[in-house]
Amino acid sequence: MVFTLTPPSPIKGEGIKPCPERSEGSTYTFAEVLLTFMKKITLYDTTLRDGTQAEGVSFSPQDKISIALKLDELGLDYIEGGYPASNPKDKGFFKEISSHTLRHARIAAFGSTRRADKKPEEDPGLQALLKAETPVTTIVAKSWDLHVREVLRVSLEDNLRMLSDSIKFLKSHGRETIVDMEHFFDGYKHNPQYTLKLLKVAEDAGADTLVLCDTNGGCLPADLEEAVKKARGHVKVPLGIHAHNDCDLAVANTLAAVDAGVRHVQGTINGFGERCGNADLCSVIPNLALKKGFPCLDETRLKKLTEISRYVNEVANLPPRTNQPFVGYSAFAHKGGLHVDAIRKHRATYEHIAPESVGNERRILISELSGSATILAKVEKYNITHDKELMRQILKQVQELEHQGYHYESAEASFEILVKKALGRYKSFFDLEGYRTIVEKRQWSLTTKATVEIVTPDGVKRPATAEGDGPVNALDAALRKALEKFYPSLKEMRLVDYKVRVIDPKEGTAAKVRVVIQSQDHQDLWGTVGVSENVIEASWEALVDSIEYKLLKDEERSLKSQREVARHP
Repeated sequence: MVFTLTPPSPIKGEGIKPCPERSEGSTYTFAEVLLTFMKKITLYDTTLRDGTQAEGVSFSPQDKISIALKLDELGLDYIEGGYPASNPKDKGFFKEISSHTLRHARIAAFGSTRRADKKPEEDPGLQALLKAETPVTTIVAKSWDLHVREVLRVSLEDNLRMLSDSIKFLKSHGRETIVDMEHFFDGYKHNPQYTLKLLKVAEDAGADTLVLCDTNGGCLPADLEEAVKKARGHVKVPLGIHAHNDCDLAVANTLAAVDAGVRHVQGTINGFGERCGNADLCSVIPNLALKKGFPCLDETRLKKLTEISRYVNEVANLPPRTNQPFVGYSAFAHKGGLHVDAIRKHRATYEHIAPESVGNERRILISELSGSATILAKVEKYNITHDKELMRQILKQVQELEHQGYHYESAEASFEILVKKALGRYKSFFDLEGYRTIVEKRQWSLTTKATVEIVTPDGVKRPATAEGDGPVNALDAALRKALEKFYPSLKEMRLVDYKVRVIDPKEGTAAKVRVVIQSQDHQDLWGTVGVSENVIEASWEALVDSIEYKLLKDEERSLKSQREVARHP
């Protein structure tokens, strides 16, 4: 028996999704189709609801819309938009998102079971779910008898009725209904009979998916897997997993739940969430797809993962976690000379997957540990002609500068400028005549002003003055003021991190300092370094490198586009 492959419908569950290596119109045997359905993982994102409970995370209504569209582009099955009963922002989100056509995801509104003193049709929370007009509703139910007695302050039987009534009410209005069984694993540990009874009541009431939640994040994988297997043997309805990261095990617990038979996985982009966060979908998804062979995202969409991760961080105005697995800037970074030499010979020596499979890239770090292999690998990235003598010269220069206090591990942009200067391929975008900073302290105020004098591309000396929160900020503002007329793209660049380190503390206030600046635009994050006994001079050096690197890569990108147009007019 064979089946003809049809493209997936925007509504979940219609059609069979193709594997990356198969095209539309391919035929499948019955065994292949059965295996596809058995291994299909449903991905449910709660970044816009649970993720916003993280300290420091706040999304505007437009932020939520733009993230939702990106998540749909990634190919997730569900996007939980928020809690319409809690605030006007979430109500507005559901109204606005309905005007957009989503290619893949279904929008879910989040709420809870009815109040103990309300009938479902009278309950404001359930009514808010209906008014959100989403095809999917997700309600949270108390699964731990401690919470039922001490938080809801109702009897265990009343909690069962609240759950059943709420599901039946939502199903009667045609909603797909997902139930988050809050504190399921704590409940199972303390009163397994009652927790399993809740699952059965929810199934009998018509719930579409029952999500087992490690709400406190305190469960260990072996214990969680055992509880999931018990739940699987008790009900036939599909099960899901929602794990928190309080023991740094949210991803491990999610994978353990999948091993135990769960096929609905919840999480957030970058692991955003209350306390220590939720399961990070940026780790869960590649582990499922690349390590376990579950067809949750195809190859093309999986390559968007790093882009999505960094986009969400940018919208949240949070610095990226550099050592984040799979998508972090350091996830495929190599520093030691022996490691770099090995990775050049065979990538599998120090990389567990190909970086490009998740949209990331290999990075070679320059430091005092560097050898000629490191320099060669770094130069290869920039398409510079191989020249062993030149490599030795560059290596010697790096080692000498490191001895002076420079550090290129976090300042790759400064290293690229150094290499281009050594090759005679460096272009200066402006010349510095001088700068001046003034910090004035009066009784009730502190004023910082900076003036820079540069020679711009038109050959004219141009002074510019600006105020700032400190000398570095004021210098940055003055330099931009002088340059933005010629280089308007500088407006999209911003400083995201600034670090100062004393190199030799024994010298006291006369010691050299190293300043490392991280800058960012819409596409990249880069670091630059400066060293001096004067912290302002060190900062200026790093700042100038940062701006010149931005202009350098903008020019290279423009030339590349021009070449593409010339090749394909």
